[in-house]
Amino acid sequence: MIHLAEGVSNQILLLAPNLLGESLAMQLANAEPDLHIALRREELTRKPCLVIWSIESIEVATAIQIELSRLQEYWKPSPVLLLLPAKLQLNTDECLQFDAPGLLQDPNLETLQEAIKTIRGGGRVVRLKDQNASSSIKSNSTMGLGQWLLLSGVQQINADLSKLNSQQDQSNNNGLNSLILQGRIRELNASKKFLYLLWGPIRLSIDSLESQKSDKLPPNSLVGGKGYPLEQSFGTSISLKNRDQLTVWNTINTRLNDAFKGSLVNSTGTRLAIEALTPSRQSNLLIALLNQLDEVINRLIKPKDSNILYKEEWLQLQSELKKQALRSMAGTYVRIPHKGKLTPVSDHLLNIIDFSDTDNELPEVGIMLDPLLLNKPVIVQGQLLPSDDPRALIQLEMYITNWVIRTAELISAEILEASGDWPELRQYLLNQKLISTRELERLRNEINSQIRWEQLIKRPIQIYESKRLFYQISKSNLIPVLITEPRDEELLQLGWIQQQVALLVEIRDAIAPQLQTLVRKVGDLMVIVLTQVIGRAIGLIGRGIAQGMGRSLSRN
Repeated sequence: MIHLAEGVSNQILLLAPNLLGESLAMQLANAEPDLHIALRREELTRKPCLVIWSIESIEVATAIQIELSRLQEYWKPSPVLLLLPAKLQLNTDECLQFDAPGLLQDPNLETLQEAIKTIRGGGRVVRLKDQNASSSIKSNSTMGLGQWLLLSGVQQINADLSKLNSQQDQSNNNGLNSLILQGRIRELNASKKFLYLLWGPIRLSIDSLESQKSDKLPPNSLVGGKGYPLEQSFGTSISLKNRDQLTVWNTINTRLNDAFKGSLVNSTGTRLAIEALTPSRQSNLLIALLNQLDEVINRLIKPKDSNILYKEEWLQLQSELKKQALRSMAGTYVRIPHKGKLTPVSDHLLNIIDFSDTDNELPEVGIMLDPLLLNKPVIVQGQLLPSDDPRALIQLEMYITNWVIRTAELISAEILEASGDWPELRQYLLNQKLISTRELERLRNEINSQIRWEQLIKRPIQIYESKRLFYQISKSNLIPVLITEPRDEELLQLGWIQQQVALLVEIRDAIAPQLQTLVRKVGDLMVIVLTQVIGRAIGLIGRGIAQGMGRSLSRN
């Protein structure tokens, strides 16, 4: 066994098939003359600064994980960069199971060079391409009857909605035709909601067979009801220069800033208060909340001895955080008429809005901030992962997205309330459609009814099922994600009516097996009666008639 020298090294060990390895080594050597690319261990004189392992195909993911672990253990502390082929039968989550500092899928030379520099500097790089939704569907288990019925129904409704939307956009429609089209669209949307309600357990895996990006969005709508997406998998691109908590937060902050600048499609299946704002106001509010959160996190990152009690300071900063975000969105010095006087928008809203309200569905702040402030691990699918792991980073990003969206909802609901008595505010902040008092009141009533339904019915059921609803951004879509977590303490704190709802669900679960058995027994009994009793009697009667007709014919 040859012992390699320790110390700073510019040598890279490239493990790849012969032809691919020689071609790639030549390209890297020409692009980076300072690096020495070795295709075999015997060509090394020092421990390599990086080990690149290129895989042509993946048949068994478990075998790749085992071999990767052995490779990392053998060349420790040299990091490993794993190159995956362009076509994979694995989804994003399965690819992220390959725990390596570098994970690239079919990279070009420029991407590979950047990844080598980042990993040599102690960072992480992940570049995975979008997976084909159809291949993901085929790899799943066979559809059940309920899922097939829901899938086919939603496809038909979406096709009809697409045709009606195109007809509605035509300028030659008169008033009567427009009313008929709007009524038909409402009927189809109600039918889709009924399908989701009927087949609730699988509702989160439907409705993106048609690309939502190709759908034409309604005018003046950054987020509008578009149903539920089919896939939550998305192309992953993560680059960390370092692995400390501040780098992780800065990466999440940058990714979410880019996401909030674009148009988000509401794929939650419910109406959101933030839909009332104009697209620019929606984007400004989300980015303002993210910027305020950035300031709070940078303020709370202190020596470890003093940030143990950060949660108390976090609670104290909540009201001020919301106020500053609202001021940034509405404009600090903007004045508009109010009851005959020019009134500062932000100052007046700050005086009349109650910022002490909280969303009961927001989880305990520790799951979002502990990994960033206390360097605690993140629990992902039963595994404890450091915050710099791509899977942990994606989950932290979902937690932060959920906080931003829910906080923006609270602020938007208060703005809607204030707009009822301030017509000029509607022209300044809200969509043109909501300038009408009737349309504004209709939206407020719809949102209030939805909130009551969720508080009295949906929330107790989710708490009893130990599930919590999070909002996540995937491919410019705002989607709901149900995560299972312990909620026993919240179950004990429910009101009397909510406890009765949870009790009804428990009774249904207890009675369902007996009812299924009873229905099955009754069905078996009906089969016996129809086949053995009634069927035989009908057969005997028919046989007698046939014999009688035969004798009469023979006499004739």
